[in-house]
Amino acid sequence: MDIYLYNTLTKKKEIFKPIDEKEVKIYSCGPTVYYYAHIGNLRAYLFMDNLRRVLKYNGYNLKHVMNITDVGHLVSDSDEGEDKMLKAAKRENKNPFEIANYYLAAFLKDIDKLNIDRPEIIARATEHIDVMEQYVKKIIENGYAYQTENTIYFDTSKLDKYGVLSNRNVEEQKAGARVEFDNGKKNITDFALWIKAPENHLMKWDSFFGKAYPGWHLECSAMSYKYLGEHFDIHTGGMDHIPIHHENEIAQSKGFCGKIPANFWMHVDFLQVNGGKMAKSLNNLYTLDDLSKKGYEPLVYRMFNFTSNYKTPINFTFEAMDSAKIALNRLREGYLAHTQGNEEIEDKVIKEYETKFLESINDNLNMPVAMSVVWEVVKSPEKSKKLANLLLKFDEVLGFNLKDYKNEKQEIPQEILELVEQRNQARENKDWAKSDELRDYIQSKGYEIKDTKEGTQIKLI
Repeated sequence: MDIYLYNTLTKKKEIFKPIDEKEVKIYSCGPTVYYYAHIGNLRAYLFMDNLRRVLKYNGYNLKHVMNITDVGHLVSDSDEGEDKMLKAAKRENKNPFEIANYYLAAFLKDIDKLNIDRPEIIARATEHIDVMEQYVKKIIENGYAYQTENTIYFDTSKLDKYGVLSNRNVEEQKAGARVEFDNGKKNITDFALWIKAPENHLMKWDSFFGKAYPGWHLECSAMSYKYLGEHFDIHTGGMDHIPIHHENEIAQSKGFCGKIPANFWMHVDFLQVNGGKMAKSLNNLYTLDDLSKKGYEPLVYRMFNFTSNYKTPINFTFEAMDSAKIALNRLREGYLAHTQGNEEIEDKVIKEYETKFLESINDNLNMPVAMSVVWEVVKSPEKSKKLANLLLKFDEVLGFNLKDYKNEKQEIPQEILELVEQRNQARENKDWAKSDELRDYIQSKGYEIKDTKEGTQIKLI
């Protein structure tokens, strides 16, 4: 069955055909490891994981590279401000390498909690300085760069077109060929390839340009070339990468070898919080640990992300997380119910479910529709081990580890136990309004309570 993917490069959904029919080559923009990843960041890696799982479900082998930015990413994506790693080092009174190691470990721990399938190659920028240096030299040799006192810039005016992803127009943005922070810069869209390091700069390497460090955009081009070659299948990232970072990757690749590096460019849309932006000033940059403290295991956030296609914004609310928590519990309990069933299901029924699920995931990873098929199976009145096995097959894409839930007894979270105790106290005080309010609230969290002679019983809905 054909796979259809939306391609930012062509602005349309296209049939996906890999360059090598046996192996799909993917490059994904990874994190800048200067602080903890928040849930908006993690949506990009859940999308990356979803793409991986769909391709593997269709029988493809993968060679997938994800970079780790531990040098060169300035506070502004367009080469302005302080290096994020240096800023974090000052904030925490550590050296940048200690910062990178700590937050990389935290990031990997988070993606493991979300059951995100790790790419085959995880490449740190600081371990590929030599690769980047050779890449820059080739761009210079090909005539696509110029040197100022402190920086080697890529000259975007040398391209046939700059802005192929976002349709930016170079001629409209030359701004008199000058910007405030470097009067030697010719075009406003030109960007730094190699930067001469000040004497007190903590991250610098010996190079053909003296003590220097790479620009942020360079690492993805150089490392994708090293591991995947000049031309590969898919490049992924967030919507925010389109106007600058990915445009600059394409520019560099054209300057290096004359090619746009990837056939498909795929971008995940933003996570909103309560209908608005996430921002430190709004105190709504939640991490997985923040969610755990509020009673949501990481896989609940995974379930929440399946309520929207990756191409559309998704609105995070705690009410939506409560619904996702209930849904995850129902999926697990529905799977268990099927493992204990003995009814016969015709093979053609199984095949129909399989076809509908495959059609959904192959239609640009349409997970909301795919989940509707999953719920049909879960809610089937005929309980059958065949349906349990079908859910396990679907779980190769869903990633909820249903097989590990086979004989588990769901523990009641401490938060729910405390709410039940508060309700029991209200009942003792004959505060029936409070008792009913707490019962409804407990039910909204996905648990049903029943008052018996033996005491209050709690079970998943």
